[in-house]
Amino acid sequence: LYIIGSRLRQEDFPPRIVEHPSDLIVSKGEPATLNCKAEGRPTPTIEWYKGGERVETDKDDPRSHRMLLPSGSLFFLRIVHGRKSRPDEGIYVCVARNYLGEAVSHNASLEVASK
Repeated sequence: LYIIGSRLRQEDFPPRIVEHPSDLIVSKGEPATLNCKAEGRPTPTIEWYKGGERVETDKDDPRSHRMLLPSGSLFFLRIVHGRKSRPDEGIYVCVARNYLGEAVSHNASLEVASK
């Protein structure tokens, strides 16, 4: 594979997901983690999507209750769930990208346990 003018090195490879997130059932106010680990060279960037929309984390907003861990996992300091607003419940995927392509994880549902 030779692309003129690109610095594609043979040891570079597109991302692949090596750990997929699992479905979670969590209590309101509790912490939770959706796992995601990807390989690739160069190291892929990880983004999370819920219902097709990108999930904002502490990198976007320092006050966010969701943190992107160095491994690529999504950590919730506490699950937010009210009568009107249920910002954390839904179907999540993680997407790993580098210049060679992207990989999308399996769907994982995050459900809030009813008392």
